[in-house]
Amino acid sequence: MFTSPSRYIGRFAPSPSGPLHQGSLVAAMASWLDARAHRGHWLVRIEDVDQPRTVAGADQLILAQLAQLGFRHDAPPWWQSQRFDAYQQVFDELARRGLIYGCGCTRREIADSRPAQPSLRTDGEHPYPGTCRNGLAPGRTPRAWRVRVPPGIICFEDRWMGRQCQDVGAEVGDFVLRRADGQWAYQLAVVVDDGAQGITHIVRGADLLGSTARQHLLCDLLGLPRPVVMHVPLITAADGRKLSKQNGAPAIDMQNPLASLMSAWQALGFAPFDCPGIGAFWEYATTLWAGRWKIAPEN
Repeated sequence: MFTSPSRYIGRFAPSPSGPLHQGSLVAAMASWLDARAHRGHWLVRIEDVDQPRTVAGADQLILAQLAQLGFRHDAPPWWQSQRFDAYQQVFDELARRGLIYGCGCTRREIADSRPAQPSLRTDGEHPYPGTCRNGLAPGRTPRAWRVRVPPGIICFEDRWMGRQCQDVGAEVGDFVLRRADGQWAYQLAVVVDDGAQGITHIVRGADLLGSTARQHLLCDLLGLPRPVVMHVPLITAADGRKLSKQNGAPAIDMQNPLASLMSAWQALGFAPFDCPGIGAFWEYATTLWAGRWKIAPEN
């Protein structure tokens, strides 16, 4: 049983690599409805930390799509590309504590280090074996910077998926905080920003479930509270792959926004209903979401 905190701050954090598609609309809808059902705040953060994947103008297009679909955020949006100084400060703090080290390994070397072991990670990467944990080999220079993962198992209750546990050290290994190309890693950026914005609840797609233990671990290292999490099912393409911009997912049909909203609503496991417009959709959908997913108040 979940108990309600004294406040609720949620967020939707799209990557501006293209317009919203039906899969990202499902995540946006779930996060918005959960915030409204709990009379909380809903924020938008543009996650453009991965600069090579950012498409010019996609951020403004996403914000325009959200507005046309009836989403209303409760504070001005944040852009991760404006937050690099904050990431550097946290990185420097971890370095002062001896929790970061330089790694000279390539992806091929990491994969070849355990040739008989299949990948244990949902992102398809091999667990890092700790090759550079005690120092770089002679003649090697750092390609990336990793955090020293302490021993132990991270467990949490996912509101949709149930109890989850991961031995981050064994299943992931020391993970990257700054990449070989100099870009800040998603895991660091998202934790720093969630902490700075006071995010209490995260509702997002199930593709990010495998990142949660790493993010909780970073919260622990930085003395930040762990947000309550909910990972909603993914929309898949005809070939079974996750519907994504990388897989050529079409943009939302903005000629019929109500139909797009109803399709996302059904993907979240609810039955369709008749309504005269977007405002009526959100009002009724919020009531139904609260009936199924509202967190029980504290006694």
